[in-house]
Amino acid sequence: MGTVAALIRAVHGAPHTGASGFVLKDTPPADLLSAVRVVARGESLTSPAVTRRLIAEFVRSPGPVSTRGHGRLLAGVTDREREVLFHVARGLSNTEISDHLHISLATVKTHIGSLLAKLRARDRAQLVIVAYESGLVGAARRK
Repeated sequence: MGTVAALIRAVHGAPHTGASGFVLKDTPPADLLSAVRVVARGESLTSPAVTRRLIAEFVRSPGPVSTRGHGRLLAGVTDREREVLFHVARGLSNTEISDHLHISLATVKTHIGSLLAKLRARDRAQLVIVAYESGLVGAARRK
């Protein structure tokens, strides 16, 4: 992937082509095998490297992060789910979120599943986008 813009276009277009996962071409073989297993179980996967690059691009994006629409985009999301979403948007893994919030890994996965369903997101990358578009991450960053 040459540029961040190309990466964003590729990630954005992947679900439209039926892709259930997205990894970079330099992904180590062991990680690639793990990704294939995740997708084979019917789950979606975006590699942490992709998520980190997308987050870095959103952080560098010019202009203030709007908090308008925060309630509308996150309607029906519980306070705990918002906390989990915030940490997903920061690029934390499920284990890191579990440790940070002092909840079990299974509970983190349950919250992420609920977020995916409530926000009609296909994967973590789309959750990150919703977190930024809603102002959840930008509002927390300015505190």
